[in-house]
Amino acid sequence: MFPIRDHNPAAGRPYLTWAIIAANVVMYLLTLPVGQHYPQLWEELALYPGAVTQGYYLQGLVTHMFLHAGLMHLAGNMLFLWVFGDNLEDQLGRLGFALFYLLGGLAAAAAQIAADPGSAVPMVGASGAIAGVMGGYLLLFPRARVDVLFIFIIFFKVIPIPAWVVLGFWFGIQLLNGVATDQGAGVAYWAHAGGFAAGVGMMLPHWLKRGGRAFWSRTLGHPPHPETVYRRSTIPVVTRRKRF
Repeated sequence: MFPIRDHNPAAGRPYLTWAIIAANVVMYLLTLPVGQHYPQLWEELALYPGAVTQGYYLQGLVTHMFLHAGLMHLAGNMLFLWVFGDNLEDQLGRLGFALFYLLGGLAAAAAQIAADPGSAVPMVGASGAIAGVMGGYLLLFPRARVDVLFIFIIFFKVIPIPAWVVLGFWFGIQLLNGVATDQGAGVAYWAHAGGFAAGVGMMLPHWLKRGGRAFWSRTLGHPPHPETVYRRSTIPVVTRRKRF
């Protein structure tokens, strides 16, 4: 299942969110195997937990957030950022959101390094930083509706689900997989979980400033403004005619 949009409009244009997406796309294009800079960029910009713990390749703590291991990896991460990033940028401002995003990514990296400090497997992707965005979103708008695309073999269905269900389920999956999966399996589950938890923690002061539980009491966990209403499909329904 994939979240494809929420019903939580931002007051302004999320220029920083768009800029982060653009930066990730540009870096992906620069690191395609056909590019001459591919081996050097990956070697210098990926995050190697074993090297970082020895004081080497420290730039990877930040630069790994802009590298992706394939088109689907990039597309999935940018979709999540597109859905949830605009609202946090709206709440925190561009500078505040930039700092929030960076710290979320650093916290995710720290969690993955702590889980496997000697690993020589490179870690890349924006998912840890985006997990922080998701954690902050959950604290502010737990009952905002999120449209989720369910795909079951050949059947497709879009269902609006409260954010706390979507994000809580996602976080639980990361924890379960982090415990049950070998660290070299190819997915940084502890980075996801660590980034998410950091996002909740970093958003806590802003939530308290908005009133904390009083804010939830006023909004019932929904966005404090009218939700977006999406039109249903305009494709006409063709009914089966009876034969006489």
